Amino acid sequence: MRVLLVGAGGVGTAVTRIAARRAFFDLMVVADHDLARAEAAVAALGQDGSRFRAERVDAADESAVAGLLARHGCDVLFNATDPRFVMPLFRAARAAGVTYLDMAMSLSRPDPERPYEVCGVKLGDEQFAHTADWAEAGALALVGMGVEPGLSDVFARYAADELFDEIEEIGVRDGANLTVDGYDFAPSFSIWTTIEECLNPPVVYEAGRGWFTTEPFSEPEVFDFPAGIGPVECVNVEHEEVLLVPRWVTAGRVTFKYGLGREFIETLRTLHLLGLDRTEPVTVPGADGPVAVSPRDVVAACLPDPATLGGRMHGKTCAGTWVRGTKDGAAREVYLYHVVDNEWSMAEYGCQAVVWQTAVNPVVALELLATGAWSGSGVLGPEAFPPRPFLDLLTAYGSPWGVREQ
Repeated sequence: MRVLLVGAGGVGTAVTRIAARRAFFDLMVVADHDLARAEAAVAALGQDGSRFRAERVDAADESAVAGLLARHGCDVLFNATDPRFVMPLFRAARAAGVTYLDMAMSLSRPDPERPYEVCGVKLGDEQFAHTADWAEAGALALVGMGVEPGLSDVFARYAADELFDEIEEIGVRDGANLTVDGYDFAPSFSIWTTIEECLNPPVVYEAGRGWFTTEPFSEPEVFDFPAGIGPVECVNVEHEEVLLVPRWVTAGRVTFKYGLGREFIETLRTLHLLGLDRTEPVTVPGADGPVAVSPRDVVAACLPDPATLGGRMHGKTCAGTWVRGTKDGAAREVYLYHVVDNEWSMAEYGCQAVVWQTAVNPVVALELLATGAWSGSGVLGPEAFPPRPFLDLLTAYGSPWGVREQ
């Protein structure tokens, strides 16, 4: 397998450090709009970097991406950029005839008249519109294969296959007790993506009703997370699992709730109130004249790079899937989860916990594709594949998962 990894930020860098320990690929080209960042990711691998190459590429330039795929003979395009670049990279992979993998799907657009009741363009709609084209070509686009979405979706399929006869509800629940020394507000993941998913109308799925939306931060609940994290208030947030799980797993209801915390929620609301969550450029004075800038990009530039926070972070992060239903005629309720301790991920990989947890899952998926344990064609989510090989290999990577009876 020869892989083009586009994006050498925190998650992309973590991907290289995890993949360097595995033998399933022959070459991984690390490409970024900032060549120095790609070169730094490769250089940090030292002697383990012999199968890696650094390149510069504009993720929005489909022809340049396709050319880079051809020049290095890559058969997989691994998208580790933010969701703005999903569609150009998705199209570039299809044009080049290679497998595509991402960790977040094409962006949504709220309904202009009833944004908190009905869906407009949903997450992934633009990609799923091309399912027939990919399937007819015998090509695979594996979408939403990070941790959430990704591992959480694998958990949903595993629960359906092995733990339940009927499922009433699937709820992805994400929580942490991470703190960052020296910062009052320092998101542990891309603020651009965090704003997108937290301020958009959350989507809920119900059998018989389909997908619908609610107001941001709706339906608060306190969820007790394992491994000493404890109770965390979680709220509805727009996320890909709600759009993916019902396509392959039968359930009465599907939700995604994130443990944000009151202070974080109020900060996001303030950004929205001031218009600083907008992506459309505004014109501001510059040294050489007026400059058009995106307010959201300004916010991102003012905050610390999440990839650099590992040395200041303490605590654990938990991603998981809560499932309620019946097995052998009896009610059952479980929480399938994956916990990463920041102290461990920093000591073992030099990566903070959130980016490492996001990065390990697509690397596992790549290995399964390389060995043939996973295969398929079309635009497919993680639920479309057998879950047991993935979960077994994740454990073999040194990062076990758990199941807690509720």
